[in-house]
Amino acid sequence: MKVLKMSVDKLLDYKLNDLVFVLLPLFVLLAVIEILAIYIFKFKTKNDTKEWFLNIFLGLSSFPINASFGFITIAALFWAKSYQIYTLPFTLPVLVICFILDDFRFYLHHRIVHRWRWGWGLHRAHHTSERFALDVGARQPWTKHFTGTMMLKVPLVLIGFDPIMVLFCGFMNAYYQFLLHTQTIKKLPAWYEYIFNTPSHHRVHHGKNPKYLDANYAGTLIIWDRLLGTFVPEDEKDLPDYGLVDPLDTYNPARILFGEYWNIVKDVSQKGISLKARFMYLFGPPGWSHDGSRKTSTDIKADYYRALKNN
Repeated sequence: MKVLKMSVDKLLDYKLNDLVFVLLPLFVLLAVIEILAIYIFKFKTKNDTKEWFLNIFLGLSSFPINASFGFITIAALFWAKSYQIYTLPFTLPVLVICFILDDFRFYLHHRIVHRWRWGWGLHRAHHTSERFALDVGARQPWTKHFTGTMMLKVPLVLIGFDPIMVLFCGFMNAYYQFLLHTQTIKKLPAWYEYIFNTPSHHRVHHGKNPKYLDANYAGTLIIWDRLLGTFVPEDEKDLPDYGLVDPLDTYNPARILFGEYWNIVKDVSQKGISLKARFMYLFGPPGWSHDGSRKTSTDIKADYYRALKNN
């Protein structure tokens, strides 16, 4: 146990910045290898060179930009450390438990940013691509510390986990998710598909097909979706159609990253609407409108299943 404790201490003492400089180039290399594999083995997938470079740019730029505002989350976590009800040791079992709990934290965060318009302003950028490949995993927003959901990490520190351990688990969870964005892997062994998030499960999450909306929010463990009723398997007869329900056809980074925030400003500042309507445009589900002129994902799914029933 002493050896395990020393190894975990050494792991967590390793600077996260150093880890980023190792894993980021590896991710770019894997994205290049994927393109070559698609070309050589003729996988059926969309290729878009311009978007590939755009996504790599968004991914590489998101790290320093988000890191520059990381003090918001880091300060909150270290503040919470002074109020810990217990201090857990730096051991491998504790690290594993931290990872599992942080993965559940990610599930909650992911579900919130899909169902809350302000959160969707952050996350929409990642879903704007109509492709599904490793480079799409790099299509990340620049405003993750301004949404508020990063504060979901605070309870983990309060119950005893070290802030550095919590940050490390979140980083490794995110890196695992990057690797899920591919069509070159169809299915993994059944036991793995049951427990873990996989490319198949994550393809569903990126699908705009009505039956795939609001599904498979998992980070690493798909068990959260299975337990909480948000799991949907990939249907070979109805493969995911990627992108937004209302497509955003642009390569403009500003529109991709900040377009939904601008839409929120326009909706909230409309003349002649109630205070409740302004609140809902900010905190209600994406697609909500005061006059019913738009549809939320819940409305779209209800229409879809109603049509199936009638047929």
